[in-house]
Amino acid sequence: MFIGIGTLVNVATVSIGGLLGLAVGHRLPQRTRLVVTQVLGLVSLVIGGLSISQGMSVAFGEAVGSGSRLLVVLGALLIGGIIGSLARLEQRFDDAADWLRTKFAADADQHSFIEAAVSSTLIFCVGPLSILGSLSDGMGAGAEQLLVKAVMDGFAAMAFASSMGVGVLFSVLPLALYQGALTLLGLWLGDILPAAQLDSITATGGVILLGLGIRLLDIKQVPIGDLVPALVAAPLLVTAVTALT
Repeated sequence: MFIGIGTLVNVATVSIGGLLGLAVGHRLPQRTRLVVTQVLGLVSLVIGGLSISQGMSVAFGEAVGSGSRLLVVLGALLIGGIIGSLARLEQRFDDAADWLRTKFAADADQHSFIEAAVSSTLIFCVGPLSILGSLSDGMGAGAEQLLVKAVMDGFAAMAFASSMGVGVLFSVLPLALYQGALTLLGLWLGDILPAAQLDSITATGGVILLGLGIRLLDIKQVPIGDLVPALVAAPLLVTAVTALT
């Protein structure tokens, strides 16, 4: 296999899963599609919790102090949230999704399309397998992590598309760009980040996934798009804390 195969397979499974979901979605009653969305919300909570647990690692604790790991994640989320809200990232994501709708799916419901495109993009891109798997693939360590992720994403895309519509298919664009860029970084720069920084991203991404789960369950419309800069703030905070201790 060649470097980049993991992202290519991931894009393919999301596309195929989304198309299959669209093929059967209209045959399902509204209550069934609602259950599917709620199940995805619950699974997002589980994945988020597992990511937080995985990210709160020994390496992370050794770098910043075991009692400071949660504070670093909190700081990253606060800094990222402030930056994201000032930059109106959530609104920009919505506007980008709506632009795609007007260009390629003008007949689709605006709210449903945006929610499907943004939610599926975040669940496919915000997670440890997306980051670590892409870096591992780029560094030539194998694409196994991304191949496992591709299978899970394919089933998730099927469920999303059956309940939320065609917007799910457009998540393949940011998915390809995001994981492709991380793969190239891994290829060009080798081992970019120490374990502590990677684990801080994993834990912070887990909290964002919890927010996505809460949103999919229609408990609270958490502006998760505004929290995306926290994924950059987390490793920077780890570096700053390490330098000061």
